[in-house]
Amino acid sequence: MRLKDLRDLSRPFTLLPPLLGIVSGAVCAFGSVHNPDPARRLTWAVVLTVILGSACASLLNAASNILNQIADLSIDRLNKPDRPLASGRVSVREAWVVTITGYLVALLPTWLVVPYPYESWSAKMSAPLAEHVCFFIYLAGLIFTLIYSLPAFGRTKRLGWGANLTIAIPRGTLLKVAGWSMVAPVWSAEPWWIGSIFGLFLLGAASTKDFSDMEGDAAGGCRTLPIIYGPRKAVALMAPFFVLPWLLMPLGVLLPDPGNPLHPILTGHGPVLFILGSVLAAWGLYTVRLMYRDPDALATVENHPSWTHMYLMMMAAQIGFAIAYL
Repeated sequence: MRLKDLRDLSRPFTLLPPLLGIVSGAVCAFGSVHNPDPARRLTWAVVLTVILGSACASLLNAASNILNQIADLSIDRLNKPDRPLASGRVSVREAWVVTITGYLVALLPTWLVVPYPYESWSAKMSAPLAEHVCFFIYLAGLIFTLIYSLPAFGRTKRLGWGANLTIAIPRGTLLKVAGWSMVAPVWSAEPWWIGSIFGLFLLGAASTKDFSDMEGDAAGGCRTLPIIYGPRKAVALMAPFFVLPWLLMPLGVLLPDPGNPLHPILTGHGPVLFILGSVLAAWGLYTVRLMYRDPDALATVENHPSWTHMYLMMMAAQIGFAIAYL
């Protein structure tokens, strides 16, 4: 397999959000009140753990991209005939080998992703089972990709909201919690509140990619939101998810942590979180306006601006959260 074909299969542009999500989650944990290291030392153990976890997240996403192309081969022959599998440049067998290898290489090293006070690799390897939360989150994420793509696991891609849910949980909620778990325990409300913001956003925003694929998806039996409701009603259903999740950021600054009412749920820099949530909500309104301007155009343009805005909003939110916790 040529390097170009491997690159096209893995779709590098889609690998940046999960990498940023992991790093951002780890930074949030480091700057939060839940950091288990009382001295808050930025040691090489912390840095290398986050680097390892980030690399594994990108590789897991790449493997899931390839798996999805294997499962969607008949659909891609209509929607995206230039892709390596659909064009015949890469065989299905080659794609399976790369996918399985990618999954194994992405999952197994996360056993070593264990937070303070386990700082040496030997200590991380032999840490108690309960400390290997990151490994089990990655395993859950892997299983979600199988559920999304493969008929043997349910293929929720064909089930409208079910498809969006199996995207939002691993690539939104669990991604942030996984990054957090590399630095601090996940048994407080804060990492799950942050993860829920991204999960709720993706629950609606993930459908931006489905409009231009309606013909092929319909032929392949995938009942996406634009197919079930039509472009106009689908936009109306998606619109709140572009705006409301970001308002949970200022709300999280105001509400007390149920586990410790002495501090709020979100313990980052309050004013930064307020501003970030407001800017992202306004950006979401702008993106919704783009979609409402001509909903039918979403189905005729391969990469509608709303799809680009969705990815940019995700990355801006990841960076913004990291800044708020520095």
